[in-house]
Amino acid sequence: MTTSHTTATITDPVAETTSGSEEIGFVKADHGNCSEILWQNLARNPDRTAVLSPLGTLSYAELIAEASRWGNAFVAAGLTRGERIAFFLDDTPSFPAAFFGAVRAGFVPVLLNIQTKSDVLNYFLKDSGARFALVDAALAQVFGGEALDGTELETTIVVNGAVSGAAQITAAEFLSGHSTRMEAAETGPDDMAFWMYSSGSTGRPKGIVHLHHDMAYVQQSFGAHVLRLEKDDICYSVPKAYFAYGFGNSIIFPFSIGATSLWMPGQPRPEVVLEAIETYRPTVFFGLPTLYTALARADAITHHDLSSLRQSMSAAEILSEDVYTAWKALVGHGPTEGLGSTELLHVYLSNALDDHRIGAAGARVPGYEVRLETPEGTPAQPGEEGVMFVRGHSSAPTYWNRPDKTADTMRGDWIYTGDRFIERDGYYYFQGRADELIKVSGQWVWPLEVERCLNEHPDVHECAVLAVQLADKRMALRAIVSLVAGVGAGDDQTLKLRDYVKSQLTPFKAPRLFEYVEELPKTGTGKIDRQALVETGES
Repeated sequence: MTTSHTTATITDPVAETTSGSEEIGFVKADHGNCSEILWQNLARNPDRTAVLSPLGTLSYAELIAEASRWGNAFVAAGLTRGERIAFFLDDTPSFPAAFFGAVRAGFVPVLLNIQTKSDVLNYFLKDSGARFALVDAALAQVFGGEALDGTELETTIVVNGAVSGAAQITAAEFLSGHSTRMEAAETGPDDMAFWMYSSGSTGRPKGIVHLHHDMAYVQQSFGAHVLRLEKDDICYSVPKAYFAYGFGNSIIFPFSIGATSLWMPGQPRPEVVLEAIETYRPTVFFGLPTLYTALARADAITHHDLSSLRQSMSAAEILSEDVYTAWKALVGHGPTEGLGSTELLHVYLSNALDDHRIGAAGARVPGYEVRLETPEGTPAQPGEEGVMFVRGHSSAPTYWNRPDKTADTMRGDWIYTGDRFIERDGYYYFQGRADELIKVSGQWVWPLEVERCLNEHPDVHECAVLAVQLADKRMALRAIVSLVAGVGAGDDQTLKLRDYVKSQLTPFKAPRLFEYVEELPKTGTGKIDRQALVETGES
């Protein structure tokens, strides 16, 4: 596979002006280079702390100077406008510095999950055509052998440590002698700015292309109307910045208003997260349901000071009521839940800070248009289930080199989410994926409904419920359960949980198969890794 280094022509299907953009007063033409989100702080508050980290602290003036060095170094290295640069970086100050330097110079960072295995990394490098890559020293050994076979990679720049292989150079060497000042390249609002890749849980990962105006739109919609940061806030996003949710939390929102962002490398184990909160005193905390579950049930939580937190945010999946209540008891407020996607860059449905509807993904975020469509293609009526379509100026216009998948998802200027919802009083309640409905005993069942039911049982720490085909070709439900500490697995426990589902729902929805595990596998975002569970069920 060979990919051109030159700038590709991208057409944004969303019209210059939409009802959503008018609602929030967004003018696309004002956002020709997304680095202005950072650079505006040079005049506004250069001495305010931009980045906190165990690796050091940077003011806005210092971060902009470092970003300028990166941008100038990329230019001097001979990259061409629109060329992709692979980022294989953990959450350290090097990430925002290199990112903003690259986009200011007109290059395209490709943000990669650092848990990516060699074979998939090889695909990413081939698909993007990257000649240059940035990698944390602790991860540099991945860049060799299988990962590089057949790729165009020429130079690997190692940050936060020493090189470990051929064709590698330290960041200090790469940046040496380059200016701490830089003017923005003459990019336009619809030029490529950066990519992220989908998880690939349903097939080959897709390169999701974002444009220079997308970041500003996310700030002007969710940031301004829902999140409402203040300049004195310290933001701590446990989800990493190479994921869309973490990217907004750590980069877009704090830098857009001149607040501070906490960058914590390493695995976000509960004790590490709690220690970071106590040490760095963040005021706004971003997590996922699996994280809140782990934190709320961690023995160490009562031994840490969480009093700095004034606001907590959650996304990706729906929080159970018991975890919501437990977190509220610990910090004085419950997490504000929302739902977004990498294709839209961040959250487009959200509860309000002062209006939490337990079980709801949220209401439409100002700036986004949403509609529900029945399987027949007609608008869903109030209380009727439908698949959600979303339109907004932060939407990805294409999947790189994937016209088939682009046609499936980017339907004109709307994004087909594949998620089923019911709307009640302006709030949307997730019903499952459009392709998840299965027939059990001749009746339709949503595995997610059963999963939510089991998660409410006091013996259940967390669980996943999946469809499985039996030997006789019938479909059934398989529950994989992690029990709370001190509760034993076995036939009696299975009977107890099965009877609970029957009593709360209907008998035919009770899982036929129960499996007990100490811990459910997780993806890099902290979500339950359902694909891994499917594979274990097939083995």
